[in-house]
Amino acid sequence: MLFMKSNLRQVSLYLLAGCLMLGASAGLGIFSGVLPLKQTVPASVRTETAVFVLDPGHGGEDGGAVAEDGTPEKNLNLEIALRMGEIADLLGYPTVLTRTDDTMLYDRYGDLEEYGGKKKTYDLRNRLRFAEESGCALFCSIHMNKFPDVSCSGLQVYYSPNAAESSSYAALLQSYARTFLDAGNTREIKKATSSIYLLHRIRLPAVLVECGFLSNPEEREKLQEKHYQLQLASVLTAALAEGAEAICTS
Repeated sequence: MLFMKSNLRQVSLYLLAGCLMLGASAGLGIFSGVLPLKQTVPASVRTETAVFVLDPGHGGEDGGAVAEDGTPEKNLNLEIALRMGEIADLLGYPTVLTRTDDTMLYDRYGDLEEYGGKKKTYDLRNRLRFAEESGCALFCSIHMNKFPDVSCSGLQVYYSPNAAESSSYAALLQSYARTFLDAGNTREIKKATSSIYLLHRIRLPAVLVECGFLSNPEEREKLQEKHYQLQLASVLTAALAEGAEAICTS
């Protein structure tokens, strides 16, 4: 069975996702004596290679979706991914980010002398290359949604069709989000099409999380709150960790 239902580690992950609702200092304080840290990570998970590659979408000249109040997607993506990286480290899962500041990645490998008109293409290619060269167990891209209908809201997860584990991770992420963030979220996971460059081409297990709609005023306000960013990062990381635990030990 892919997802184990009764072990200490899963209980810890559920507690992490739920109790970090208390806030950063309170939540992390509670878990300092509960969570399995690096030295207790199962041998099947322990590795010198990153378990997760977190990909904060956009950056630099590419702001991504922009809210009505001028908030660019790129900044929210980075904040959430950074918090996820910190929590994954606490749980003992080696994690790297494709970017840790406000930059595009078109020149990461110095492939060209002139990037005019090609920056977006090379940015995506280099994210893909970075993930595949990492040998990670999962690539997770963080994004924000936007739609003309301002009533649209809710987190949604897309998965790559190129690795069987991708849909299992996506289902777990969507389930955790529904359980711990928004019980009324009825969105279902979706298989990525060619319109999602990275998921369509990557050969590793991979998902893309649309964390919410910047076009929805209430959800945009929530996504800008540091407390909610921590909640969201905690829930997503707990789901990824459970998936890695189950897949690595199945």
